[in-house]
Amino acid sequence: MRRSFAIGIIAILAANFPVGALAQDDAEADTQQNGDVVIPQAESRPRVFTPADFERFAPRNALDMIEEIPGFTLRSADNQRGLGQASANVLIDGERISSKSDGITTQLQRIATDRVERIEIVDGATLGIAGLSGQVANVITRPSAISGRFSYRSSFRPKYASPSFIGGEVSLSGSGETLDWTLALANGVGRGASGGGEALILDPEGNVLETRDIRTRFVDDTPRISGNAQWTSPGGTVVNTNASYRRVYDDYRDDQRRDLADGVDRQRNLLSPTRGWSYELGGDVQFGLGPGQIKLIGLEQYSRMNERTDAILIFDDDSLDTGNRFASRTETGERIGRMEYTWAMLGGDWQVDAEAAFNRLDRTARLFDLGPGGEFVEIPFPNGTGGVTEDRYETILTHSRSLSGKLTLQIGAGGEYSTIKQTGAGGLTRSFWRPKGSLNLAWQPEAGLDISLELARRVGQLDFGDFLRTVSLNQEQQNAGNVELVPQQSWEAQLQVTKSLGRWGSTEFSIFAHAIEDYIEFIPVEGGLETRGNIDSASLIGMRWNSTFTLDAIGFNGAKLELTLQAEETDLTDPLTGESRAFGGHQDREADVELRHDIPGSSLAWGVGAEYNHTLPYYRLGETGLNYEGPTYTYAFVEHKDVFGLTANLTVFNLTDGRARQDRFVYEGYRDRSPLLFREVQNLSVQPIFTFRLTGAF
Repeated sequence: MRRSFAIGIIAILAANFPVGALAQDDAEADTQQNGDVVIPQAESRPRVFTPADFERFAPRNALDMIEEIPGFTLRSADNQRGLGQASANVLIDGERISSKSDGITTQLQRIATDRVERIEIVDGATLGIAGLSGQVANVITRPSAISGRFSYRSSFRPKYASPSFIGGEVSLSGSGETLDWTLALANGVGRGASGGGEALILDPEGNVLETRDIRTRFVDDTPRISGNAQWTSPGGTVVNTNASYRRVYDDYRDDQRRDLADGVDRQRNLLSPTRGWSYELGGDVQFGLGPGQIKLIGLEQYSRMNERTDAILIFDDDSLDTGNRFASRTETGERIGRMEYTWAMLGGDWQVDAEAAFNRLDRTARLFDLGPGGEFVEIPFPNGTGGVTEDRYETILTHSRSLSGKLTLQIGAGGEYSTIKQTGAGGLTRSFWRPKGSLNLAWQPEAGLDISLELARRVGQLDFGDFLRTVSLNQEQQNAGNVELVPQQSWEAQLQVTKSLGRWGSTEFSIFAHAIEDYIEFIPVEGGLETRGNIDSASLIGMRWNSTFTLDAIGFNGAKLELTLQAEETDLTDPLTGESRAFGGHQDREADVELRHDIPGSSLAWGVGAEYNHTLPYYRLGETGLNYEGPTYTYAFVEHKDVFGLTANLTVFNLTDGRARQDRFVYEGYRDRSPLLFREVQNLSVQPIFTFRLTGAF
């Protein structure tokens, strides 16, 4: 199956690949025949977009511009270890963003359109920035006066979720010859729900044991203040600083009316509040040193969260209530110091990176039973309290050079040394050495055609919470904790082809493959329990096609069609059965399409779209099942780009009644050797979601 899928991907790529360009030797590639005249072929060059190219969309910030670039898909930074090499495919004035809390989308939203001079789309391997590959957007800015921007967001659903009226961000910024600064105040808002509706509990023969009427509700507020500044000295030294502080107020409810075929009917109420805060402080300084430039980066992150879940059963016959409480206090932190030194030598650019990162988690967890008097009584909960630290040191040497006018090479090699220490019951201290690196080739055989190849060795990130025991009172599941976890490692390859279609738009096609070691999956442990652990190997292969088609060419002036298709095949050996299967709960198919029409000669735009995702069954050791939403969501929007100088957008999501579904099979023990205990089937209404957005400047 996986082999035929890979062959199909390669066949599609070959069918769309410019064979004539491949057949040229170096001398022929530098010229192009046009009748009897030989015309020099253009050197490899970027696609350049100016603010004038986006006028019909009336963008308010750099993010609005990026989202309208044909065939370009913004990719945020990986959730990688430390800062690592660059991974987001957007730069600002040729520099990557070193903040981890203010992502690239947030930073772009704060750059007003009048500050954008141009946006260059180039292959990452040509930039000499370690880790970049494929299409990269470089946003070039210019100084501007002090200005403000705001975005307002509200949403509501007819049922199940409370309305939201206080979402958005207000920012103030200034940009001069030597000092750029931004101050922002935001509130992230969630007023969601899995929905509401009926669920059935069935016995192994399919008889109804229990009927449940479910109502879930989620309320989330995350107010945040942040700021950053950049100062350039007369001597050329550049200093960046950033800081942010965030509060978290989350409340989740899942209330269920449970009517039993045989037994006492009951009400199950579940309440799970989370309260906490976090901050980030960071900065970097860049200056000339010897033959090159050095950048020194520092970052400190910290968060503290208090979480509690109460699950209580209230019986109709006035029996005593029963229930449990799980409470935890978790502190996490990360401290990073990084050095990047760049210089030119031997016809190319060189960069040496050295990074030290110190991560930590401390958690206190407690489990309670509901006593006969209505009070919670603490019970033993071994292996739930403890801490994890990882001290990691990394160094990578990267070399970039042009092999010809159209071909660029970037190669980097190095490794990391880390020590993982777990405190509490069963604590261990372990040390590891892991190689890392990448090779990138960027080729532009002709104007409008870019081809890139990336081969990389990467090390994944650990979830320190998997080291400690946890429980889910909602699903009645538990993770025993595993002090022997190690990060997964992978060999990764990607081939990406981007082709300009002229007045028709742009298209991008890529194939990729990952060979993974120490993949993290649920594994059995003593006592019939399960935990997150490492298995020897796993693999993933896939393809992605992303295109923008401009419809002016067929007379539909002002319209464009965005299309994204992605398919993946995965494989691992089930740690319980020893059989080959796909990744549990993985989304292996995706299809997104959107039609947008900016009506010529007016400030109005409208659009429709659809999203489809196919999700594979999940696997725990004592249960399997499907848990997904949709799988198809549709939406429509209308936008006015000049409402008293503001842009107003109204979007209705889930026009075709996408649902939240679960089909869960729970066994008496391990699923490969135990009889089925029950089956749970949920089919919950999500409801249409109405969202209103208002953006502008002051």
